Amino acid sequence: MDSILSIFIILAVFVKFDSISAYRLLNNARGRSISNLQMTFSFPFGASSSKKLNIPANKKLCVITGTSSGLGKETAKSLISKGDYFVVCACRDTDKMKKIAESESFDPSSYAVLELDLASFDSTKKFFSNLQALKSRPVDSLVCNAAVYQPALPTPKFTEDGFEEQLQINHLSHFLLCSLFLPEMKKVKGARMIIVGSITGNSNTIGGGLVLPLADLGDLAGLEKGGQKPIAMIDGKAFNGAKAYKDSKICNMMTVNLLHERFHASTGITFASMYPGCIATTNLFREKRSWFRTLFPVFMKYVTGGFVSEAEAGQRLAQVVAAPECAKSGVYWSWNGGARQLPGKDFKTG
Repeated sequence: MDSILSIFIILAVFVKFDSISAYRLLNNARGRSISNLQMTFSFPFGASSSKKLNIPANKKLCVITGTSSGLGKETAKSLISKGDYFVVCACRDTDKMKKIAESESFDPSSYAVLELDLASFDSTKKFFSNLQALKSRPVDSLVCNAAVYQPALPTPKFTEDGFEEQLQINHLSHFLLCSLFLPEMKKVKGARMIIVGSITGNSNTIGGGLVLPLADLGDLAGLEKGGQKPIAMIDGKAFNGAKAYKDSKICNMMTVNLLHERFHASTGITFASMYPGCIATTNLFREKRSWFRTLFPVFMKYVTGGFVSEAEAGQRLAQVVAAPECAKSGVYWSWNGGARQLPGKDFKTG
């Protein structure tokens, strides 16, 4: 396990990033020292409950982070409605999630709710160990969806582990989950590991190439100095909330590239990232000003054509999880405009 984590940290976090291409492999990162990044990964086992999850044998087991709202909720709803998936809803507020599952009429035999606070490495590891104790077979699919966006913050917020919140919640803790689940998922035929990306990582789009600030990891000066409080940015420069979010999503998408390059051939796992279109009504934009939250959905729907409803976005991510056409590894599935009802993607032409 330690060797896997070392490969992931060296190749997926300490990278040279050229903002012209979000898909450049991380060759420049090989051999880079990680001595200054103080991240301790230990693996405590033992669940808080001895009651095993009752997962029907005819259903695949899927873990989704951030299921209490938006894209995560709708993806869980879509997969559960298919009837052939058991979904582990991994979220911080379990009481809220249970109420949502009831209000959305989730099939009680097709889901479970487990606590996961991505702002804490201890919580992330506890979630993994609890799930191991509660299940009797490997996970078929891992969907790293949860994210926070803090564009209005004048100063950074830091987690209990000392990292800027967007970096840890969006990337580092998901990075840890991928590391933890990889050994068991390689035992599953057709396993899929998916990390939700962002249009902000595509330099050939308006959102990624023209809307400032642009994502850019620079020469990783922030991480070279340890990456922890008071350092908030990967490039070591002054804090910018919007850029911190974009940088974290770039790390997500680059990680998928390296997972595919390093592990697909030997494990058979499908590694993919996806962008479902602009979910302009999602709570991801809750920290934006009220005028923005009012006008942005209108702009995306009638000007750019990139608007997508939460329900349709969930269907799209569920496709990447379940559709045979999405079994190809190393792919970034993207719906950039002209949102419409499914099928919203022509997989034959890409």
